[in-house]
Amino acid sequence: MGMWALLDALWEMPAEKRIFGAVLVFSWTVYLWETFLAQRQRRIYKTTTHVPPELGQIMDSETFEKSRLYQLDKSTFSFWSGLYSEIEGTLILLFGGIPYLWRLSGRFCGYAGFGPEYEITQSLVFLLLATLFSALTGLPWSLYNTFVIEEKHGFNQQTLGFFMKDAIKKFVVTQCILLPVSSLLLYIIKIGGDYFFIYAWLFTLVVSLVLVTIYADYIAPLFDKFTPLPEGKLKEEIEVMAKSIDFPLTKVYVVEGSKRSSHSNAYFYGFFKNKRIVLFDTLLEEYSVLNKDIQEDSGMEPRKEDEGNSEEIKAKVKNKKQGCKNEEVLAVLGHELGHWKLGHTVKNIIISQVLSFCLTVLSRRFEFQADAFAKKLGKAKDLYSALIKLNKDNLGFPVSDWLFSMWHYSHPPLLERLQALKSTKQH
Repeated sequence: MGMWALLDALWEMPAEKRIFGAVLVFSWTVYLWETFLAQRQRRIYKTTTHVPPELGQIMDSETFEKSRLYQLDKSTFSFWSGLYSEIEGTLILLFGGIPYLWRLSGRFCGYAGFGPEYEITQSLVFLLLATLFSALTGLPWSLYNTFVIEEKHGFNQQTLGFFMKDAIKKFVVTQCILLPVSSLLLYIIKIGGDYFFIYAWLFTLVVSLVLVTIYADYIAPLFDKFTPLPEGKLKEEIEVMAKSIDFPLTKVYVVEGSKRSSHSNAYFYGFFKNKRIVLFDTLLEEYSVLNKDIQEDSGMEPRKEDEGNSEEIKAKVKNKKQGCKNEEVLAVLGHELGHWKLGHTVKNIIISQVLSFCLTVLSRRFEFQADAFAKKLGKAKDLYSALIKLNKDNLGFPVSDWLFSMWHYSHPPLLERLQALKSTKQH
């Protein structure tokens, strides 16, 4: 009876207060749901302290424990940062932070000689102030994540100076993109009439496609060094594999990701007949700066890890970030090329205009399909070992709560992918 009375009281409120209350209720409902899922997964991290039998042959107990502790730390950080973000958002709404920022931006415009009729200019100042506030309040969390959590688990490669310079550069580049795009979007809304939402949607779709096209060529190089993959066996085999499926490959780059983190990745980009592949240096066993540093520190020549006899050398070799052999790199690329051949990229762009959860479900299906495509290329065995190595290098935890996984993971958990590959893996 009390709940119905409360609902009746809310319904009797003015419309703007009902909307305000609905926004708060919805925001906290989503937050509590996400927290519930995170706690389910956290319970997995806490209780799964031994390598599951089905993973016994591919993951040692030391790596499993490192992964478990890493994910626990990330889970704790996510909880507190998420709680702070939700409380901050609630306080901003309750104390009128958004209207205040709008009035403040109007005053700044007034000082510059722009009156109330320049609402687009005022909107851009508002966006600038809002993103600046967000960057400043998020900075301590980002610092803690990078220099405490990532540092503790051996992933961070950045200095504080590099981090701050990078943060400033990201903010400036973001404003150079955000403000012009926002001004055009606001103008379209202003003149769009009854069908402004259609024009606005088409505009945002075009902008998304343009940004995807130019990102690797013009935006990413502002932050990281891209160099062509040297001539050699790996490049030749990548070109042969691309040609075998009519992938219009034009260039293969290696990006110096190791100056930020020891996490590894690979991706391709471009439209029509101009496709490029980008490999992180941490993905390539023979190219990784991290591996070279360990070899130099231990006084060893590359690929002669078994010649050292001291305990120190053995420890360095054991903890070395392996990366992947050429055959495994090709298997990973076979998976990525499967996304292209099966049309997943375009489908993802289209589906993303509908609902993010549907995209997550569909993306999981696409991952299995791309793995199956790599199988058809004869790469199942190498992809199998590459997935294990990448999971180990990135301290991915192989066990997941089913509901947390279904809601959050666009890539299926390692164990599910390995089981699917194992059924027809080449021996």
